[in-house]
Amino acid sequence: MQLTLTLKNERMLRVKTVFLLRHDKSRWDQPSLDDYDRPLAPRGKKAAPRVGRYLAREGLIPDRVLCSGARRAMQTWNLVSEELPSDIHMEVRDEIYHASPGNLMELIRALPDNEHSVLLVGHNPSFESLALQATRSGDDEALRALAFKYPTGALAILDFDASGWAEVGWGTGHLRAFIRPKTLE
Repeated sequence: MQLTLTLKNERMLRVKTVFLLRHDKSRWDQPSLDDYDRPLAPRGKKAAPRVGRYLAREGLIPDRVLCSGARRAMQTWNLVSEELPSDIHMEVRDEIYHASPGNLMELIRALPDNEHSVLLVGHNPSFESLALQATRSGDDEALRALAFKYPTGALAILDFDASGWAEVGWGTGHLRAFIRPKTLE
């Protein structure tokens, strides 16, 4: 029994988890407003807490959050975070707003190795591209849904067999789940 438990704990230390949360639905009724400053739509404000409740219920609490500085991304994180412990380390990272998948991967690879999970809050098309390019395997239904569309408010959960963030790479991740707000209660 002790050997099994030890092996399981060692395996857990070798898993790095990346949560990719696309901001929720934003408003488009003010055409003069800069894209960066667009707020969440009422539908987005309703959906974001569902993702937070899902994360809390499943015990999926990230060690760190990197959030785009765009207004809709910040509002999404604020609503999600209301459902989670208040001591999660959060950083606003403006570079996420226009980041390429490669730029996002660089942010991930630079994380401190003593942390095992990170939640990024940001935008498409980079999140969809990152998730697709980083994934080599996963839940069949989740893979199909991810390949079909990465809607606003969707959350991809990718696991990497790595002891350090620098080992996280393209085509090495396992898509554990792909959650869409409309599928949550």
